[in-house]
This record gives sequence, structure tokens and C-alpha cells, in this order.
Amino acid sequence: MKSFLYSLWEIFEVVLVAVIAVLIIRNFLIQPFLVSGASMEPNFSSGDYLLIDEISYRFREPQRGEVAVFHYPGDERVYYIKRIIGLPGEKLAIKNGGIVVFNKEYPEGFAIGENYLPSTTKTSGNEEIVLKDNEYFMLGDNRNYSYDSRSWGSLSKNEIVGMVRLRLWPFNKVMAFEKPSYQNYSNYSNQ
Repeated sequence: MKSFLYSLWEIFEVVLVAVIAVLIIRNFLIQPFLVSGASMEPNFSSGDYLLIDEISYRFREPQRGEVAVFHYPGDERVYYIKRIIGLPGEKLAIKNGGIVVFNKEYPEGFAIGENYLPSTTKTSGNEEIVLKDNEYFMLGDNRNYSYDSRSWGSLSKNEIVGMVRLRLWPFNKVMAFEKPSYQNYSNYSNQ
């Protein structure tokens, strides 16, 4: 009887440690996310199952081009997925179907070359946005069908849950994601 109770206790310990480990990983390191909607097509489709890195933004700032999951500013219970386009302290101008960013490094402005989008993609709108400290401008990749910062404004850093690191489903589209390269900046004043 003693050995049975001892075995039962060992099983309980293993299950307890496993549950605690899963809770820690799920709440502080990695979180699953299921894409719902078409706002990030063609790069992410409804039904894609993603893993979100929740720890990196605790050690560094979000960067332009990264895809992030965040709490929708109007309802903390709702999660959105969008791409980071504007960074804190920048001024953005949306016009002529493109985005021009003005910052300390490029005071004359530069047009973003978004090579992760089809070349025919245009960003609708005609507005200028100035971001404060800890504010980000988020856009969906499917610019014509995305409810994003053009509609609800900038996003506070504390709303960001984490960045997309891995697509697990569907199996034929499994891949890891990195921040896209923006090597094709063009100085706006020369256009």
C-alpha cells in the first residue's frame, strides 16, 4: 500500500510540474494565436495557427515590419494581428497610395518599400500621423480590407502581446518569421 501511495504521489508531482511549466510558458513566453479574418492576407490567412513570442519586447523595442499580436484599443478582450509600420516619435504621411516616414534619421522623409506585399498594393487614405512616445502605427497587409490604425489611431506599447515567430498550421505553410528588410528605402524629397 505504501508503494502504491508513493507511486501516486510521484505521478501527482510530475503532473503538477508539467502544469506549472505549461502555465509559465503560455503566460510569459509563448502563446498560440489563431488568425481570424482576411486583414493580413496574403501573408496570413484565416485559420493560420501561429506561435507568438511574448518575451522579446520585454528586452527590446518593437521594430518596423514585425507582425505583432495586440489587444484592440477599444476592447482589451479582443486580439488583433497587424504589421508595425510607424515607430514612436515618427511622423507618417499616407498619400498617393504609399507611406512616407519622417524621423530623426530621415528628416526629409522616406517611402517604405514593402517587398512582403504584392507590388500592386496601395495604402488608401490621405492623412498625416504624428506618433508620441510608446505609440505605434499598425497596418494590415490586406490594406483595402483591414481595420487598423487608419481607423482607430495609434497603438500604445503596453497593448502589444508579442510578435509572430512561427506558423504551425496549415502544415504546407509552416515557417518561421523574421523582421523584413527595408533595404529599398527611397528618399522622399527626390521623388
